[in-house]
Amino acid sequence: MTNVYSFDGLVVFGLLMICTCAYMKTVPKLKNWLFSEKKGFQGVFYKAAVIGTRLHIPVALSCIVTAGYVLLIK
Repeated sequence: MTNVYSFDGLVVFGLLMICTCAYMKTVPKLKNWLFSEKKGFQGVFYKAAVIGTRLHIPVALSCIVTAGYVLLIK
């Protein structure tokens, strides 16, 4: 269990949000509903999806490194 108030918990939360938004952008109904706004609160989801799709290799490597840290070190 990670704590969102610690730095490593914040990193895990950010990576999960980026990966989830990038996946949800591939679903047509969710793409029109959730990613239509590029500003405001829903703009965060759009920006996370863009980060996930454009930087998919560094995000995947970050997920692997973070999983290893959480499982083995912490």
